[in-house]
Amino acid sequence: MWIEIKVLGPLQASVYGMSIVPSAPKQRQVLAMLALNAGHVVTASALIEEIWGGRPPRLPLASLQTYILHLRRRLEQALAKDKGRSAKEVLITGPGGYTLEVPWGNVDAGRYEQLVAAGRRAVGNGDYANASRRLAEALKVWHGRALIDVTIGPQLQVERTRLEESRLTTLDLRIDADLRLGRHRQLLDELAALCARHPWFENFHAQYMLALHRCGLPWRALEVYRRLHATVGKHLGVDPSRQLRHLHQAILRGDPVVDDPTFVASDWMSRHSA
Repeated sequence: MWIEIKVLGPLQASVYGMSIVPSAPKQRQVLAMLALNAGHVVTASALIEEIWGGRPPRLPLASLQTYILHLRRRLEQALAKDKGRSAKEVLITGPGGYTLEVPWGNVDAGRYEQLVAAGRRAVGNGDYANASRRLAEALKVWHGRALIDVTIGPQLQVERTRLEESRLTTLDLRIDADLRLGRHRQLLDELAALCARHPWFENFHAQYMLALHRCGLPWRALEVYRRLHATVGKHLGVDPSRQLRHLHQAILRGDPVVDDPTFVASDWMSRHSA
């Protein structure tokens, strides 16, 4: 790839191996905004809101144009040996805003979303081995918290939240695929860590309970539920969801469905959501 941009972790952007990431915080915000919307116009007003929120300087557009100019200069240096591309063709000024004319797949967030889409299609087709592989590849694209070293304004906060929630959902889906493949024992350590790291995320607890039960450890599955019950009761003053309570009861009474390897936590949670 002639250009590669990473936002799923520390911000990185290189053209032919040369970094074009500026050190100035506001220019980094601009680059992150453009990268997360690669191939699409980002309006000047959206960039101004991201950088300054509700307190812009007296001449925000002039300041924004200066940041764009600095980014173009870095692009020019990196593109010096490429006679087929110019900085103005990569970072385009158009009516009302700017476009980073870069293939979405050259941005790690784009590659991640493409792999997730492939994984979801495989789940829909019942090809759980391929689904697990694709979703695992998607998760490996991440190399830290999204935009961890970028100043975050209102626009990037929305994107960061969306991406981080997608990461959890994708991990949940990959674990379900592995459970369908009978990989219960291999999942135990990972699920123990996930339940500790995400004490409010019920799906991980449901998956851990199923994996433990299917490994012949139903008493540990019940202990996972008891810990979650105590945690949410103490900190939130509520009980676990009805769906998780139903799963707990199914394990207690030895319901045959919890031994069916084709039946996973998401099936159980959706069955008892009504």
